Amino acid sequence: MSLQLGDTVPDFEATTTHGPVRFHEWLGSSWGILFSHPKNFTPVCTTELGDVARLKPEFDRRNVKVMGLSVDEIDRHGAWEDDIEQTQGHRVNFPMIADADRKVSSLYGMIHPNASDTMTVRSVFVIGPDRRLKLSLTYPASTGRNFDEILRTIDSLQLTAEHSVATPVNWQQGDEVIIVPSLSDEAARERFPEGWRTLKPYLRMVPQPGR
Repeated sequence: MSLQLGDTVPDFEATTTHGPVRFHEWLGSSWGILFSHPKNFTPVCTTELGDVARLKPEFDRRNVKVMGLSVDEIDRHGAWEDDIEQTQGHRVNFPMIADADRKVSSLYGMIHPNASDTMTVRSVFVIGPDRRLKLSLTYPASTGRNFDEILRTIDSLQLTAEHSVATPVNWQQGDEVIIVPSLSDEAARERFPEGWRTLKPYLRMVPQPGR
């Protein structure tokens, strides 16, 4: 299955380290991240999971729930979490799916046969409160992900959802943002009464709302 931006993500039931879940119900009114790992006790995954555990307060602050997935049995997850805490200094503090039957992996297209027909690639799915896919990333098994960048993209997505703005290249919190082209000047004046910088009629820069 190939998920595309704007699609409603599939619901599923799964066994996790925090008990059984039904995914859409677990999301509730939150944003969500679902991300996969090739398998337990692999070195790159160990560093990634430790970093997501470190960043969990930042995800919480943004109303984002995090769930990982590995194609191993549930009884192997606990020992791996011990290793993660020992080597990375942070214990996994979010649910991890045990997807030994590859049901969720297949549902979300996390297994790419030309890379491996048994292990998942490093997939990331960012899902909005409306259950629709907002962002997807696919990394090879050998390359660790940058979760600070994933936080940055979530900040951008949430700004767009709330304020009708887009973020320019290399945007960081506090930088100027772009008024989306679909918003007319008349509508923009109501939303941004203090005005904006017009570089081109289609390129209108405004201070980040809420800062």
